[in-house]
Amino acid sequence: MSATTTGTTSLTPTTRRLWTRSRGLLAGLLVLVLGGVGLAVLRSGDQHGRLDPRSVDRYGSGAVAALLADRGVDTRVVTTTEEAAAAAGPDTTVLVADPDLLTRRQLDTLHRATGRAAGRTILLTPGPAALDVFAPGTKAGTPADVEPLSPRCALPAARAAGDAELGGLRYSTSARAADRCYPSDGEATLLRLPATAGGDTVLLGAPDILYNHRLAERGNASLALHLLGSHKHLVWYLPSVSDPSSTQDGRRSFFDLIPSGWRWALLQLLVAAAVAGFWRARRLGPLVPERLPVTVPAAETTEGHARLYQQAGARDRAADVLRAAARTRLAPLTGVPPTHAHTPDILLPAVSARLPANAETGTALHPLLFGPAPADDKALVVLADQLDKLERSILSPERHAPP
Repeated sequence: MSATTTGTTSLTPTTRRLWTRSRGLLAGLLVLVLGGVGLAVLRSGDQHGRLDPRSVDRYGSGAVAALLADRGVDTRVVTTTEEAAAAAGPDTTVLVADPDLLTRRQLDTLHRATGRAAGRTILLTPGPAALDVFAPGTKAGTPADVEPLSPRCALPAARAAGDAELGGLRYSTSARAADRCYPSDGEATLLRLPATAGGDTVLLGAPDILYNHRLAERGNASLALHLLGSHKHLVWYLPSVSDPSSTQDGRRSFFDLIPSGWRWALLQLLVAAAVAGFWRARRLGPLVPERLPVTVPAAETTEGHARLYQQAGARDRAADVLRAAARTRLAPLTGVPPTHAHTPDILLPAVSARLPANAETGTALHPLLFGPAPADDKALVVLADQLDKLERSILSPERHAPP
């Protein structure tokens, strides 16, 4: 049975085949998207207004702000470094909810303002960058679980509160006058550093004592009120990605909006994707013969190969194929074993011996059977004709005999 000339063949991908091949991947992507959307919906309410003194959600801090207001402490929420620096004063506590979002320039600006004001500065879970500015000589250790801990220090606020739920980052410092409170495995989760010009800096390893849903547990409320209510004014700084002071010219690029921790996570994901792609990439090995669903005439196959060589301009490859096929056919005609069909020292003498004396091949045997690639298409056609004449000379020597 021969192939018919139609618009498609049995090897052409159909809609059904494409759907069968891709439905597994599409189903996996759909499950991933639905799972992400569902998780975002379920957790959107919990994290809304996190550490915001105006929020009454679980992770908000509206409850502690209300208790501070009852004690005569007014709370002011700011979202820019300039506002926080301008509001700092000797009778003011500045709380920075997420200092790791601040750039080095913002940290320096805020530190100069709070240092001159000689008030209290509270940093929630500060990382190495914030520690270098506000607490030189202090290092952050490995995080610990948030759990009830004992004060074990002389800080009046901690002694009055008693046990409280702290943990998170643990801090160690070389400052002798520091109050190391609520230690976990020997390192403080609440560290108070007095300043030489007055005022102090408080580092909290975890913000859990400020959450609405945990304020009533243990001594969390007492500790939060003593730390945040030591002055009449409280500036609650919620760093914002829209703060123009986070860039030199007031403009922010897309990468400026990504926190530093997420950048490392993105880099790790890219490396993992590259490794997975290299692992799952298709490796091209030797060609494997495959049975065709239809019988294709040899003439069509030859013509198809020829058109491909012509389209690619592969005269060298076409010439190699022609010469190799001619040598393969000439070897049994001249008594040369197939294993030596492509060895010039064995094939050429045998062919020369079988040629009639007056045979005209148009060129010497070695350049004809083992020569370089043709210079152009015309030379390729001449080569094919000469190989054909050579084979006919071997097959029909009587035609070339003298009359």
